[in-house]
Amino acid sequence: MRALTLPAVIRTLTPLGWIAGIVVVLAATGLVLGGLGFRWDPFDLARRRLEAAELSMARAEAEAAARSAEAQAQADQVTRLDAALHTLRSLDRATTLSIQEARTADDADLPLATDRADRLRDHDRELCRIAPDLAGCAAAPDPAGAGEPTVRRLPAAR
Repeated sequence: MRALTLPAVIRTLTPLGWIAGIVVVLAATGLVLGGLGFRWDPFDLARRRLEAAELSMARAEAEAAARSAEAQAQADQVTRLDAALHTLRSLDRATTLSIQEARTADDADLPLATDRADRLRDHDRELCRIAPDLAGCAAAPDPAGAGEPTVRRLPAAR
């Protein structure tokens, strides 16, 4: 029997054998180069996957930032509402006390006297202390005019 040599094998291969041999050589070359770290990406799929992942990450970060801002705004709104309700309760309490004192005072039915003007002025100061941004307070424009008191005193009743 004759030993097969490489030139004899090459001469006896059919076209289908040649194709199979080329495929085997290419596959072996690809495996060796892949093992060495070489990558062949003719359609640039890795870059497309990376861009899609980065876009997804950016969208998730934007949504998280929006949710965080929304939660912060809601917390700020609750804080402002609490402050406004506290101010409202303080004003209501001060006004209720002033109304009760005015109705039960001995001079409730008399023209405005010095004592009543003082009580009104004290109440006005209390309101300005609680909410300095109210109209008529020192921080707000005074509707009475420059140097003019907000409540004018009448002469004391005789």
